[in-house]
Amino acid sequence: MNAKSNFLHRTSPRPAPVSLLYTLAMLVFALTFALPVQRAEAHAFAATDAIVSFDRNAKSFGMLFDINIEAILAGVDPEVKDTNESPKAQEYNRLRALPPAELQKEFEAFEPQLLAGMRFFVDGKPIQPKLVSVKFAEIGDLGVARKTSMQFQGDLPPDSKTFAFGWQPTFGKILLRTIAPHARAEHVEKIEAGATSSDIVIDDVKSRTTIDMVWDFLKIGYTHILPKGTDHILFVVGIFLLSTKLKPILTQITAFTVAHTITLGLGAAGYVYVPPSIVEPLIAASIVYVGVENIMRPTLSFWRPFVVFCFGLLHGMGFAGILREFSIPKEDFLIGLLSFNVGVELGQLTIIAFMFLTVGIWFGNKPWYRQRIVIPGSAIISVIAAFWFFQRIGLLG
Repeated sequence: MNAKSNFLHRTSPRPAPVSLLYTLAMLVFALTFALPVQRAEAHAFAATDAIVSFDRNAKSFGMLFDINIEAILAGVDPEVKDTNESPKAQEYNRLRALPPAELQKEFEAFEPQLLAGMRFFVDGKPIQPKLVSVKFAEIGDLGVARKTSMQFQGDLPPDSKTFAFGWQPTFGKILLRTIAPHARAEHVEKIEAGATSSDIVIDDVKSRTTIDMVWDFLKIGYTHILPKGTDHILFVVGIFLLSTKLKPILTQITAFTVAHTITLGLGAAGYVYVPPSIVEPLIAASIVYVGVENIMRPTLSFWRPFVVFCFGLLHGMGFAGILREFSIPKEDFLIGLLSFNVGVELGQLTIIAFMFLTVGIWFGNKPWYRQRIVIPGSAIISVIAAFWFFQRIGLLG
């Protein structure tokens, strides 16, 4: 049977088996759209939004934080995916229920410790700006994490060149961006807990262009795949392994791309939200499915592109979680979204190209390719993803 007839094997009258794996895929599709829409998750250690601006004329800089202060006050571990799993959950929930005046008292007792854990750098030298205001939000909806606004102001020497910021690991992750008058583009950066931002060139903030912003989000999207997105890497490798022929690969990648673009856009805009506690285990399950079906079927099945499409919806939710954290201004949202998505696609294409160069060209046409490459490789992928699945639902440490 030639390659064309292999690919068109779906026209065969043999009925497609209705397997548990196929049922899982349909369940994923249903969960993606049946769950209630939310805008924020109360039981997550929300990353802090930080915005920095520079004023050469006033010889100063300002920095505004929107911070989940209750989680920090309670001592919740930033790495927990659900604060209910933290030993500090009771204290965290108590603080979340406090009115602003009482929360302010709790904050004032902790303020020296918070300030001591913050690190501001100008030209690599530590400085200490002044905390000029703190605004505590009303209690509101307890189903949504509350943010406290903190504003700092510091001196900026006339000849200063760079700025950087970081804080201690227990305060969590930071989503840092810059703003400047009449500037559409921004520096955007996700700072891991305990890390320090890259050096921001102060004069560049004033002169940045839309192209600079596009480049920022291209890099963010690309690095979310390579090297950070191990689960997405395995998913794409699993798609590649089924067949090194271009048509099956393009069919699956197109279905995956269209699907994750849909949920990436809707999720980043806040119209659709599925908690990571659901998305992350199902992403792992999708990788298991791809690996197992690679072992069970030698060719592209009729339903495989549809299943990949369903799983693409899930992966798009995962991508949206990254993009949503940057709080892109409305006027730049479409550009940022498209740039991030292109970065993701470039990352996926890099994986496909790498697999072609290291596996496809050399071994794709060998008679033993399936037995020695596809089946063992897919088995390894499935085992790793199965471990992630049980780990993400809490059955493994």
